[in-house]
Amino acid sequence: MATNGNNHLESKQAIVSSLCKHYSLDPKAFSSQVPGNDIKTLYTEILKSSGKESPKNNDEVMKWIAFAESFPSDSKACSGRLSELNADLAQKSVLLFNGFTPSEADVIVFSVIHKSVIGLSNAEKEKLLHLMRWMDYIQNREDLGALFEKILVEKADFEPQITKPAAKPEVQSNTKGAIQNTQTADKPEAEKNAKKSDSGDNKKKAKGDKDAAQEKKKEPEKETTEKDKELSVSLLNIQVGLIRKAWKHPSADSLLVEEIDVGEAKLRQVVSGLAKYCKPEDLSNRSVVLITNVKPGKLRDVMSEGLVLCASNEDHSIVEPLLPPEGAKPGERVSFSGIDGKPEDVLNPKKKQLEKITPNLFTDEKGVATFKGIPFMTSAGPCTSSIPKASIK
Repeated sequence: MATNGNNHLESKQAIVSSLCKHYSLDPKAFSSQVPGNDIKTLYTEILKSSGKESPKNNDEVMKWIAFAESFPSDSKACSGRLSELNADLAQKSVLLFNGFTPSEADVIVFSVIHKSVIGLSNAEKEKLLHLMRWMDYIQNREDLGALFEKILVEKADFEPQITKPAAKPEVQSNTKGAIQNTQTADKPEAEKNAKKSDSGDNKKKAKGDKDAAQEKKKEPEKETTEKDKELSVSLLNIQVGLIRKAWKHPSADSLLVEEIDVGEAKLRQVVSGLAKYCKPEDLSNRSVVLITNVKPGKLRDVMSEGLVLCASNEDHSIVEPLLPPEGAKPGERVSFSGIDGKPEDVLNPKKKQLEKITPNLFTDEKGVATFKGIPFMTSAGPCTSSIPKASIK
């Protein structure tokens, strides 16, 4: 019983420390309250001290607090609860809200299960794919390194699939040729001479038909090549950017305006439909991935000079900008293994190039951004999202 009590006390101390960091408070102010109070009371006191209002879906927060209160210390029982959590996270990127700023529920649950997760073997981690993706996202997004030992999450290497050209069928087999030669040899000389003239004419006609067929065949092949070129992601100039400042659009509630550093002398101004999913302060100093060769234009009277690429779940209830890896520099161009080509200076809206390419942009089951399964790569690694199997546009 003493061991269970100590474990519970350690969990509460971990929660207080991480919540205080989340709200930028000093955990020492609450240290005396930890032994005699439950997690719900501690959360309420910390929230009150932060000056923040209770979240709109406070009932959901309380549900996850109850999960934390009842999380077992026994390894077998713990394994079952982690599996349940993994199944729950298969349908969403985070426990609550949109993931730009992890919610109180995400911080509390992370703090409680960290000790159990860090002790898992690689084989056990592989069975908890969605949970590990979430743990990795929270520990990096919330910057809890000083409080918790970092959990190493193995990320798969990606090999682009190369389609091998189909072997050309043999026009004429050796057996067939041998039979024809035998038949010709068996015919009387007179018959051969009598048909010699006709044979020459037939050969000319056959050659003419063959040449015509080849010319006809070249046309669709050329069309296919042009079509493939038009659909190539290399037409897009996709670059890493750093949002220096973000604010609400002056005349559109659904839009935000960002000033983005893409390594140029002047910051780029971009208008994005992200107001429903995040606050301007959530985007400030955040790295993003954007297309910089879209045609500049005004959105509700505000000039936009780019398109921030975002991942979205199936019902578009969660939308977030793609995240370049730490170490990727503003202005660096995103590349795709095996795909070469120079981007257009400016995409032509009449050709609908962007509309034809974006259906092939999506995140895989681990949240890695891809074009037809080929990762968005930078010098520091692939670009990612907390939303697996998401569409990107």
